[in-house]
Amino acid sequence: MIVGAAGSGKSTLARLLGERTGLPVFHMDHIHWQSGWIERSAAEKDRLTREVHAREAWIFEGGNSRTYPERMARADTLIWLDFPFRLRIWRIIRRTIRGYGQTRPDLPDGCPERLGKGTLEFFAYNWRTRSSTRVRHQTLLADAPPHVAVHHLKSLRDVRHFLATLPDRL
Repeated sequence: MIVGAAGSGKSTLARLLGERTGLPVFHMDHIHWQSGWIERSAAEKDRLTREVHAREAWIFEGGNSRTYPERMARADTLIWLDFPFRLRIWRIIRRTIRGYGQTRPDLPDGCPERLGKGTLEFFAYNWRTRSSTRVRHQTLLADAPPHVAVHHLKSLRDVRHFLATLPDRL
């Protein structure tokens, strides 16, 4: 289970972990969005999220905090990518410019990177929720059950060290 605010590198870490471990990777943005940047209903997101939780094994990155307790009960590892706001915003700007007009692998087809009103709303949302999201993740780590290995990664160096300690295959 990988959590973190937008731009923290959840999708990239999930992909690297999937390559390294052979476990299937699931991105919350595939559940959150439909083609054309159409947001699914909360009930549909919850249903699809639960379908992932029900699988035998997974790497699942992203939010939908309503389902965190269920996901945590099924997870064996929790990773919180806790990077500074400025770095995250820079990463979002960079990926938007580099990928403009293209759809990232962690998004459904038909959701290309774009600039405009939606982009500004996304930045504003990240600004408004920067503290509440951090508190939610702190609580998630503090309340993790004993069977869950917890990793609080605060830098690229932490991520590199974490990846270096993993076996090639599980």
